[in-house]
Amino acid sequence: MPTTRVQTGIRFEEDTLIKITHIAKKNLRSFNAQMEFLAQECIEAFEKQNEEIKITEEDRNKYRD
Repeated sequence: MPTTRVQTGIRFEEDTLIKITHIAKKNLRSFNAQMEFLAQECIEAFEKQNEEIKITEEDRNKYRD
């Protein structure tokens, strides 16, 4: 079954990486799960203050093989 997850490469300052990893461990999450959680919180906060971000098929096609 195909996944809707897209692999990305993100660069962090070393201190930021260490701190996010620390937070993830405290929350019993993997680093990736913590990053997904933080991203979702960011999206929800943005959409609450602004409006829902509409995603088009053109947007989706940018990240599909």
